[in-house]
Amino acid sequence: MRPWRSLYLIAWVVWLIDLGTKVWAEKVLSTRANVEVLGSFLQLTFIRNSGAAFSIGTGKTIFFTIFALIVLILITRYAPQITSKGWAVVGGLLLGGILGNLTDRIFREPSFLQGHVIDWIQLPNWPVFNIADSAIVIAAAIAMILTLRNIAPITPIDKS
Repeated sequence: MRPWRSLYLIAWVVWLIDLGTKVWAEKVLSTRANVEVLGSFLQLTFIRNSGAAFSIGTGKTIFFTIFALIVLILITRYAPQITSKGWAVVGGLLLGGILGNLTDRIFREPSFLQGHVIDWIQLPNWPVFNIADSAIVIAAAIAMILTLRNIAPITPIDKS
């Protein structure tokens, strides 16, 4: 499979899992207090986040929506050129995470392009997050490793 195809497959899977878990969280967790899964280490806590990660920029939802749309366009524009399987995974995780949170921003209340993102996973001393956020963080970690290993996303074609 070409790397860019796996990028889109990963993005689609991340988006579907994120969407499904948010629908579940809204249905099951929105009427409950914290649900302890592993004591105080892992809890399920339903919140609507109008900001970005760590609730930074609360109330600046339109900015994050526009930024997400720009990144989405850039990823889809350059995806066919990616030759590295590792960077395709990074792109897929990032695209899936962006699509997950962007879906909330577009379709959820309070308004079009300014919807609040559903977060529901809570760890100690860490803000509540979701599957999309996890995919974005994992993508960043893999990107750092690939960069440190000097692995380029696009291998130039040798025309000699």
